[in-house]
Amino acid sequence: MYGRKKNLEELITTPNTTMVLADMTSKWLVCAPPPPPRNCLIDFVRQKLDPKIAVAVQNCYKVPNAAFTGEISPAMIKDCGATWVVPGHWERRCVFGKSDELIGQKVAPALAEGLGVNPCMGEKLDEREAGITEKVVFEQTKIITDNVKD
Repeated sequence: MYGRKKNLEELITTPNTTMVLADMTSKWLVCAPPPPPRNCLIDFVRQKLDPKIAVAVQNCYKVPNAAFTGEISPAMIKDCGATWVVPGHWERRCVFGKSDELIGQKVAPALAEGLGVNPCMGEKLDEREAGITEKVVFEQTKIITDNVKD
């Protein structure tokens, strides 16, 4: 989850030097940047949409930068031109086991980076059938507000 444009430019300088490239005859050199929102067609969408329409990324992680391979930081989202994040989708919670606590922890760093946040919340079918939808959504909302100081 390291990989804002500025950091990547610094890292790219060394492999792009003539000395390194000249010695590439019998070696492989592979650059594996983190999967920023750019891979999710953010730039394409941003270019095609009217500037008055905001672009969101569907997920982020809870810290600005750190060694969390494959994750997307709020700073990377902003770097790629998106201005919103929508954390907490059903499949992130149910398929990937992301807890309400983790979803709640993603909000403050996204807000601190200047992103708008629209967290997904909701009950599972068995919770709906049990009549506890409001309780579930209240608890999910409370966890978010417990993590946001302002």
